[in-house]
Order: sequence, then C-alpha cells, then structure tokens
Amino acid sequence: MTEAVIDLQDAVQAPPSLGGGSAVASVILERARQRAAAEQLPYAGSIAPRDAWTLFGNGDAVLVDVRSAEERKFVGQVPESKHVAWMTGLSLSRNPRFTKELEGKAGKDDVVLLLCRSGKRSAAAAEAATKAGFRNVFNILEGFEGDLDEQQRRGAFNGWRHAGLPWIQD
Repeated sequence: MTEAVIDLQDAVQAPPSLGGGSAVASVILERARQRAAAEQLPYAGSIAPRDAWTLFGNGDAVLVDVRSAEERKFVGQVPESKHVAWMTGLSLSRNPRFTKELEGKAGKDDVVLLLCRSGKRSAAAAEAATKAGFRNVFNILEGFEGDLDEQQRRGAFNGWRHAGLPWIQD
C-alpha cells in the first residue's frame, strides 16, 4: 500500500465531489511522477486504484478503460469511465487507432488514467500514448481485476474491485 493511499484513506471512503485542481491531486500526481522517474518508466507514472478513484471522482483526471468491449460488458466497468480498447478482436490484436481514438476522449494535456485487467496492457498503452504526445498519462496499478493468486484467479487480494471502488456490470 503506497503512502498516498494510506494518507488519503478517509478521502476515498465516500464518492468524492466534483471539483478539480485539488491539493490532494497534486500530492498523488507528484508521488507518481517521482516513482516513475526512479523506476525509469516511459510514461508519467503509476497510481494505486484508490488514488485513481480520488483523482477521477474529484474531476482531476479522465479515466479511460483500455480493455475490450467484451471485458467491460461481462466483467464490469467503472461508471462514467471512457473506453478506448488497446487490443481488439478474438486474437487481441493491438488497436492501430488507439492513440487517435484516445485523442477523441482526452486532451494531450489532460491527466489521463488508463485501466485494464491487471495493469499490464494499460502500462503498454500509457507508453504508446506518451509517444503520441500525451504528457500526463498514468497507469492504474493492479487493474480492474488485480493480480493472479496462487490458484491462478484474479480478484482475491488487489485491484479496483477488490478495493471496493465503484463499478457496475451489464
């Protein structure tokens, strides 16, 4: 659990109100940028799910789900999140229009949070978005479903849903 998550635990218990430009956002983003520099990430940084919820709920960031439409429909999704698939089709081929479609959902100067199943595809998408000129793209760690446990199942110990953050399912 990151310091930002611990410090902000009370702030994420109830849905944050829309606002923007908060001091809390500055702290979360600065810590993520510092970790990104230390880890030499090719994008702005990575953010824990609770911190992502704080940024998104306060109106300080655009949350873009990069999973397939099928994953969103059958597994669940964050309400009011945007969708741009990083990979499409049964073979999960990289979407050649990803960055162009992302431009239609968020500005290149916006704080953009990318979410996938486990945080791996969204990291690759964050790198591609940064190369395309997006300056504030962050990966949401652990993704929507979290990492695999010993039985090769997701959702047991981390991820968006495990954290009890808002989500819906069709």
